[in-house]
Amino acid sequence: MFRILKKSLQTGVVTGQHPAGAAPSEPLSQDAIEKAKPFRRSLTIREVDTGSCNACEMEMNALANPVYDVERFGVHIAASPRHADALVVTGPVTVNMERALKAVYKATADPKIVIALGDCAIHCGMFKGSYAVTGPVDRHIPVDVRISGCPPRPAEILAVLEGLRQEPATSKT
Repeated sequence: MFRILKKSLQTGVVTGQHPAGAAPSEPLSQDAIEKAKPFRRSLTIREVDTGSCNACEMEMNALANPVYDVERFGVHIAASPRHADALVVTGPVTVNMERALKAVYKATADPKIVIALGDCAIHCGMFKGSYAVTGPVDRHIPVDVRISGCPPRPAEILAVLEGLRQEPATSKT
């Protein structure tokens, strides 16, 4: 045990910058940026799985590891929709999860942001045409931000979350 402790003290800090993410495939709308204005310093998200293969959830979990450390940007993960500012929805909406998604959306306080994460949430992905799928997320609740990918990398998710924190462009009249 002491040998391991000594080795870790000699090695020092080994974490570095997180990998740079690609530019979001779909640019953020000014409406989404404006809607996120109250959450510039702190954004609390609630992840909702509506029938995915869990790949997007694993990438969301990676955001909390020491490499990406999403909490240093003021993004926190909540266990309750009542404490959340944004809903991150993964997977196509299945028959069994349709009512639950609408209940979570209703329980989240206004103003709220809805993020469709992954190809399955945006256009049902590989589950399209299944008897158990009722459609993409935007068929059931209004979606503000879409992050495509199967699954999207943590750096790409982080880039979009950072984009929501930017100042909205002001129109000059």
